Amino acid sequence: MTKADLVEVVAKKASLTAKASREAVQAVFGAVTDALKKGDKVVVTGFGTFMVRSRKARTGRNPQTGAAINIPARKTPGFTAGKALKKVVR
Repeated sequence: MTKADLVEVVAKKASLTAKASREAVQAVFGAVTDALKKGDKVVVTGFGTFMVRSRKARTGRNPQTGAAINIPARKTPGFTAGKALKKVVR
């Protein structure tokens, strides 16, 4: 499912225009993005939790030369599915 497909489904289920549903979907994604930028968790009960995970610095290998390279620590977005979502998918 693409973002355009999601907008179309939201428009049908919520009886909205395509423009209104596109703005609603964009607002939700924007709110989640802004919260993660600040380092907050976003908990959607019954769906899951979006959070920022920290990855430690590590040593890797350049696949072309085999030389060791340092990979710096960084933050990555993460998602953990909630019980209800896991149950539906099974």
